[in-house]
Amino acid sequence: MKRKASFHYHLMLFPTMALLAVFSIYPMFGVLIAFQDFNPGKGIWGSEYVGWENFEYMFQIPEVKRIFANTLSIAVMKIALTQLFALGFALLLNEWTGRFFKRSVQTIVYLPHFISWVLLAGIFKNIFALDGALNHLLASMGVDPVFFLGSNAWFPGILVGTHVWQEFGFSAIIYLAALTAIDPTLYEAADMDGATRWRKLLHITLPSLAATIVLLLTLDLQNVLNAGFEQILNMYNPLVYDSSDIIDTYVYRAGFKDFQYELATAVGLLKSVVGFILISISYVLASKFANYRIF
Repeated sequence: MKRKASFHYHLMLFPTMALLAVFSIYPMFGVLIAFQDFNPGKGIWGSEYVGWENFEYMFQIPEVKRIFANTLSIAVMKIALTQLFALGFALLLNEWTGRFFKRSVQTIVYLPHFISWVLLAGIFKNIFALDGALNHLLASMGVDPVFFLGSNAWFPGILVGTHVWQEFGFSAIIYLAALTAIDPTLYEAADMDGATRWRKLLHITLPSLAATIVLLLTLDLQNVLNAGFEQILNMYNPLVYDSSDIIDTYVYRAGFKDFQYELATAVGLLKSVVGFILISISYVLASKFANYRIF
């Protein structure tokens, strides 16, 4: 009887499970290409098995070390600065008492999160181009034009800065929610003791947010190897490969442009394995330091 009573629930799950199997589980067999001398004409099941040769070749390529270093540095800067700006924005906005102003500002800073990088890349290219708005402003002050989009010194900073601009408002949502959970009687007691706003921030607000900050930074550990494929693919060019070519863009070029399917799959598989390890570590740390669990 129990099985008959729950049959319709299982039936409702069937379309979702079918889509998961077709688009997520079955394609995972593609990782076999990393261990083959892949021939598109023979397919996955007909290509010759070569074991770890593709991984050995991968570690002999100088570009691989560079793209892992670029991915790590760009991702860490994005995570750290986004969380820092999100926290600062939430603290500043929380001090404002006008509800209409707060809601208006929140809406404005949330909006960039929902705009595709296909559109944003075009806007920022026009701003940072040699004949763009920023160089026109510099020229008006007597400064020579700067090739921002072709400079290995400037381009990583542009990537990080534009990412922070897009994401910090949306990331502040959790901090704003955590701020509303702080007991207001703590502030009232501090006012009676003559505490300044700075003292209340240091001794009440930040300690109350400590668990939330630790949780978000810990969960962001799983994104250390995700430096923003869509953003970089739409903004970069061969002149800045040395400083901004990441794992995902390298895999895209190697697989779809250079037809090195085995190498692209090997690099992607290595990233996935490292990413899985980082996700596991992040949830262990989140459980230990912030009492956060999903299982």
